[in-house]
Amino acid sequence: MQIAVLTFDGFNELDSFIAAAILNRLRAQGWAAYITSPTEEVTSLNGVTVRRQRPLAFANEADAVLIGSGSKTREIAADPDLLGQLHLDPARQLIGAQCSGTLLLARLGLIGALPACTDLTTKPWVIEAGVEVLDAPFVAHGNVATAGGCLASHYLATWMIARGAGIAAARDAIHYVAPVGEKEETVARALRVVSPFLLAEADVTDRCG
Repeated sequence: MQIAVLTFDGFNELDSFIAAAILNRLRAQGWAAYITSPTEEVTSLNGVTVRRQRPLAFANEADAVLIGSGSKTREIAADPDLLGQLHLDPARQLIGAQCSGTLLLARLGLIGALPACTDLTTKPWVIEAGVEVLDAPFVAHGNVATAGGCLASHYLATWMIARGAGIAAARDAIHYVAPVGEKEETVARALRVVSPFLLAEADVTDRCG
């Protein structure tokens, strides 16, 4: 599984780095999550500058894509040239968005009339884009998932691993990063949040298979 973690200038470190670190726990199974950016270097909202691992075009060929949030997301959402470089396809890719990344999904036409999750700051902008915003940390519709709140990034990672490698692999990855003394509780909560959407996907597959 090759994963593009879309990371733009002004990015939120929690969105990009937590998800990428958890997903890369599956390197032994051939998984790799890459910081993917339109420029060689991007600087976070807190002034941390990193070099990209893959160019933006990688997102179009990746097996999965996670879109992080940041302080400049509204500018990116209003940039047709930049958005025009993204040709994401939920028919063949798992696609997730974190916080203001949901606004980019909306602008790319990948949410449609479905409800989504985002952070409280971005909520009015996502509503303005015509999307119903849920008071929830995570929701998924088929191959597209959204999460709201910086620390909800591990829900996206849990969902993506469960979809791509199974629930046992997701459990192991979250167990590894969970706080000592709270591991079982953290794993149980993560699976409780994402499992209804895994079950819904399995039900659709059973009915269509």
